[in-house]
Amino acid sequence: MKAVWYTKTGKAGDVLQIGEQDNPVLIAGEVLVRVRASGINPSDVKTRAGARGKLQFPRVIPHSDGSGEIIDVGEGIDKSRIGEKVWIWNAAFGRAHGTCAELVTLPDQQAVKINDNVSYESAACMGIPASTAYYGIHSNGSVKDKTVLVSGGAGAVGFYGIQLAKLAGANVITTISNDEKANIASSAGADKIINYKTGNVVEEVMEYTDNNGVDRIFEVEFGGNLPINEKIINSNGVIVTYGSMAEMEPKLPFYNLMFKGVKIDTFLIYTIEETFRKEILSGLSELLNQESLKHMISKTYSIDDIIDAHNAMESGSIIGNIVIEV
Repeated sequence: MKAVWYTKTGKAGDVLQIGEQDNPVLIAGEVLVRVRASGINPSDVKTRAGARGKLQFPRVIPHSDGSGEIIDVGEGIDKSRIGEKVWIWNAAFGRAHGTCAELVTLPDQQAVKINDNVSYESAACMGIPASTAYYGIHSNGSVKDKTVLVSGGAGAVGFYGIQLAKLAGANVITTISNDEKANIASSAGADKIINYKTGNVVEEVMEYTDNNGVDRIFEVEFGGNLPINEKIINSNGVIVTYGSMAEMEPKLPFYNLMFKGVKIDTFLIYTIEETFRKEILSGLSELLNQESLKHMISKTYSIDDIIDAHNAMESGSIIGNIVIEV
């Protein structure tokens, strides 16, 4: 099979290799997928660059997300699955063989059936971006008729987060940094868009909510935005967060949050508990099949241009999802 791999960490141009590898061996409980699209996420390039520590395996085929068709099944798996169109999650998490190859084997439950009408490109965005957004919006109870702040609404995760909150009946506020991103957030359906670089987020949120604040915050930058969020979160509100790069060891205003009864929910989408994983798989597949979600596929590369694709993701110059055609 044709594949991309690396045997050491470093810059994309220095370590990524493209060529032929032996086909993966199918074992009991697994399915063999002919990959059609491989989704690149920030975690993929950080792992390749060495930001996640030493390599776990002598050779790594990157990318956790992808889509394709099941072409064979291992012992114990119903042969009726052969021919299914699927989206893939966690292919490269704790595993040596991700989706940036023509073929991948993985546990049966990590290949999720979808309808034929769903594009491979959009399906390749479900594993990390859409799943992260789904957890962030739905993990702490219904948001129907609640006010939700989605931080960074023009990002790959935030774009899905706005849509999922609106589909669930929420009133959505989001933050962005320029007019281009404001247009993206608007297309996702945000009710109130705040430019955090030119405006005062606290004042604008409190004015928009008649000084009530927000019920839920879906936060990409916990530490950096904590001074704002502690002021705008309602009593008994929830801050759900999956990142804190600007302030990696934030000082927590404990008593202010405690007297408000604020819950903080930190999570890593790779390791969420099984019950909620099943809800994500079911919920996202239903939305995909119904074509209820918009997708922001900003750039598509050939597998032969994998180095350019990794460099583009690493540069931060592309807003939205990057997908590799395999």
